[in-house]
Amino acid sequence: MPRDVTLASEVRGALSVHPVESVRDFGVDAFVTDRFNGVSTGDYASLNLGDHVGDDEAAVEENRRRVAEAVGVPRARLLTVRQVHGTTVKEAREVDATTRADALLTDEEDLALAILVADCLPVLVVDASSRRFAVVHAGWRGLAEGTIASTLERFDDPHRVHVFIGPSISLEGYQVGPEVAAHFRDVPRAVLADGGDRSRLDLRQVATTQLVAAGVPDGQVVRSLEVTDGGEVFFSDRAQRPCGRFALVAKRAS
Repeated sequence: MPRDVTLASEVRGALSVHPVESVRDFGVDAFVTDRFNGVSTGDYASLNLGDHVGDDEAAVEENRRRVAEAVGVPRARLLTVRQVHGTTVKEAREVDATTRADALLTDEEDLALAILVADCLPVLVVDASSRRFAVVHAGWRGLAEGTIASTLERFDDPHRVHVFIGPSISLEGYQVGPEVAAHFRDVPRAVLADGGDRSRLDLRQVATTQLVAAGVPDGQVVRSLEVTDGGEVFFSDRAQRPCGRFALVAKRAS
């Protein structure tokens, strides 16, 4: 069975972050940011990491600098991409400021990868038999199109992969219409009728089912119990628009 965990917090530099303990034994230092201890104001208060949501560019850059400091790399070595709810997976060495993708992959030592979310799933994939790891942005569109399968194809053996699924919107908080629910009707326990043509959708259950179907043992899937509902600790697009983005950040441990 997948393991559900509560994330603790720790102070790193100017930030409080939420470490991913399940991947430490595989040589990966990873954490989830929250919405606190940054410099953004208003709707984006305060650690907004998204540069595409209307926030002040200088504030976003300072927030990203603080995250780079927390993970122990120069600002230029904290990499992210322009996410488009698709299935493109990019090697970190291929990334520049215009790269459009929804998963980043590397085995390099001296850089950190970040994926940005505000209700969608932030997913970390770590290979226990190599130095390879990936961060993945998986909303309903990406899950429907196969972003998890596309990422796992870049690993030699899914049976050797360990996965962490970070804070996202809950089943209770995610009401969808029939056009969305139709993609996941065959996923056990993922779609719950909610009156009329509305349904509740469990993104974590969808992702877990897809991981197992691709060959990842379910005991190697760890899921955060924290949710984005309400947007109080983690940014939530459902709770407030416009809003900021938080991140799942990972690098090879020193």
